[in-house]
Amino acid sequence: MQRERLTSERIRKLELPTNIKQVFLWDTEAPRLAVRATVGSKSFIYESKLNRTTIRRTIGDIRAWTLEDARNEARRLQTLIDQGIDPRELDREQKEAKAAAKAAKVAAEQEAERRKHYTLKALCEAYCAHLKGQGKSKSARDTLSAFNCHVFETEHADTTAGEVTPHQIAGIVRSVFETGKERTAGILRNYLVAAYNAARRAPFDPTILSTLIDFQITTNPAEPVPAIGVNRGERTLTPDELKKYMEALGDTSVDQLLKLHIYAGGQRMIQLARAKVSDYTPDTGTLRIWDSKGKRRAAREHLIPLATEGKAILKNLAISKAPDAKLFVSERAAGDRIAEIRTEMGGAYFDARDLRRTCETILAGMGITKETRAHLLSHGLGGVQDAVYDKHAYTKEKRAALEAWEAKLAEITEGEAEKRKNVTSITKKKKAA
Repeated sequence: MQRERLTSERIRKLELPTNIKQVFLWDTEAPRLAVRATVGSKSFIYESKLNRTTIRRTIGDIRAWTLEDARNEARRLQTLIDQGIDPRELDREQKEAKAAAKAAKVAAEQEAERRKHYTLKALCEAYCAHLKGQGKSKSARDTLSAFNCHVFETEHADTTAGEVTPHQIAGIVRSVFETGKERTAGILRNYLVAAYNAARRAPFDPTILSTLIDFQITTNPAEPVPAIGVNRGERTLTPDELKKYMEALGDTSVDQLLKLHIYAGGQRMIQLARAKVSDYTPDTGTLRIWDSKGKRRAAREHLIPLATEGKAILKNLAISKAPDAKLFVSERAAGDRIAEIRTEMGGAYFDARDLRRTCETILAGMGITKETRAHLLSHGLGGVQDAVYDKHAYTKEKRAALEAWEAKLAEITEGEAEKRKNVTSITKKKKAA
């Protein structure tokens, strides 16, 4: 083993003999330090023994390290050996620690990014997208509107959804309630409960939009907030008010929708507004609409066997339209038109739901049974008996009810004695049969 006190000149003059792969020049000042010459390069190395095992480390290229720095590094490594520490193991531990620190940094950055994107606002928007994907466009619009007005402008909108507390949800709902909007506050609370429940179930329920999984919701902070009871609507129009309302309807598309709404017995406006030309069968005078209200996974087919006036409305509307075209304008336009007529009429407030309630109230007074009214207006049919066992279509009963209903409307709107003579209660028709 050749040893000399290393100098820059001696290192420069060190040459690799022919047919030899490497040669070493060992230092006398730092005995474990050497310069290794190979084809095309020279580098400082350190070599020692630990537990009878030779340990060799490359310190670095002579162009990158000064001789003094190389000696100091050799002394450091020897100190570790003297302490029974293998520098290679120490390097591995440091490398692993560095990798772990890097991974932790990346994870922290990803979590920060997730926290920034998966906020309460984002959860609300994703839930509305889920509703729309289920075909509940009206519910999606109403829910998003409520969130826009009462959630997105609050200080909690940008809070990570999974970190929102019940106290914060209660504060959002309370701020609406204290403005006197009790019904709106109750609805908002229910929307928030539904949004969090959907996100909580998303990992396990394939029918829920998969984007809700990423919010990692495991609890529902809206559930501890008590439901807010609201008074059920009690408003019904008097016969005179109904007459004025009917007289205000003209021949525009939206007015035709409002007319059919009444002549069809007070069906849900949004469902009527979705009807297409292909949903009407002129031969039987039957209009098909789809009832997606409630927790149904799929919309329920609801058939309405119209009477004379109802059929006339649809006949005129369907003539010049393609089969996949909508029969009417949007439900929003219908609501605006009702508001316009209501303003012209004066008196107490009413909307489409009050008109629906008015229709059913009068139908009940005419002797139309509760069972027939339920099938005619598609409500209260979620029980086991109706959903599983009772498959009777009730077509005859519904048609008879609507025929009697049109006669009743004629009596209300025209007020003629002759019209009253033609009104036959459904109970009398049953006896005659």
